[in-house]
Amino acid sequence: MTRLKRFDLAEDSLQDAFVAAAGRWGRDGVPANPAAWLLTTAWRRALDRLRREEADRRRLPLLLVDLPTPAETDDEPDEVSDERLRLFFACCHPALAPDSRAALMLRFGAGLTTAEIARLFLVPETTMAARLTRAKKKIAQAGIPLRPPAPAELAERLDGLLTAVYLLFTEGYRATEGAQLVRPRLAAEAIRLGYELGGLLPDEPEPVALLALMVLQHARRDARIDANGQLVRLAEQDRTRWNPTELRQGFELLGFVREGAGSGRYTLEALIAAEHARAATAGVTDWARIAGLYARLDARTGSPIVRLNRAVAVAEAGDPGAALALTDGLAERLPQHHLVPAVRADLLQRLGRGAESRAAWEDALRLVRTEPERAFLLRRVRSGA
Repeated sequence: MTRLKRFDLAEDSLQDAFVAAAGRWGRDGVPANPAAWLLTTAWRRALDRLRREEADRRRLPLLLVDLPTPAETDDEPDEVSDERLRLFFACCHPALAPDSRAALMLRFGAGLTTAEIARLFLVPETTMAARLTRAKKKIAQAGIPLRPPAPAELAERLDGLLTAVYLLFTEGYRATEGAQLVRPRLAAEAIRLGYELGGLLPDEPEPVALLALMVLQHARRDARIDANGQLVRLAEQDRTRWNPTELRQGFELLGFVREGAGSGRYTLEALIAAEHARAATAGVTDWARIAGLYARLDARTGSPIVRLNRAVAVAEAGDPGAALALTDGLAERLPQHHLVPAVRADLLQRLGRGAESRAAWEDALRLVRTEPERAFLLRRVRSGA
């Protein structure tokens, strides 16, 4: 589907394929390779539509970069062989605005909804819908080819791709809305893409660091919710339920990344995840080291989410007053994010400012969008702890 230069055609064709699957698979059973079946069906629907448009003399010029049959695509000498990764790279065209590239990848490469992407980017859904529309118009008007980049172009598109893969993992690791806190299939798909990406660019440290980060975090998934689907805080997790094989893989990957003054974002985040992973119990976690890493990450990114996590680390390292100061202004930057008032509520509670803490808990409950986190906040409020 990366050969099509029109997102409307790609979307419609894939939707037609899903409709066809709903009827065919229910009658004949699920095929051995469902993804290949969907792609082939979608491709054929797209070709049928193109032929109709040509017959009606309404076909746009250069609608396709090329028009091979699906069988011919198996023998292409492209560097990027994975279909989803091909589409991700195609969406990273430098002519598109940086904030549009990752959004396009998540919408059309990963299939997230506009609402889900908006929450990941911390913007209103209408803003994200307009951003996606502008990007699609830009592709059509400027004739931007929806094709994988040449090998020499891979590195220049790397930052946008890493952002999209990590956001995909983030939605899988901690869902932004719904009944489930964890969406393991999304997280696993992001990790799979991370392995593919690392193989394409083995000399780049940040893809390896991102992969290490995702693997280390994903290793804790079984301990993050209890048997009733309730959220379990990191400090209270049963660490015997952390996946030892995945932890070992994460540390091995991190061994290929060097820490230094110029360490990138994902290297610093992976080092933070490693500190949590190597602590046998919550009590021996090196929070001072984590707070220092977050300070470097904060200086590098300016991200309000990083600042919020830094505040948590500073509080755990023993200075809730300094932590509370770090959260000043974050409510304005993240007006719809429930963790801002939740963190402030906890800090205010530690500082003995009960009335302010209760008001902040109420703000957090008003904003929370997943049921496990809502239940967790209610337990905190009711227990007064």
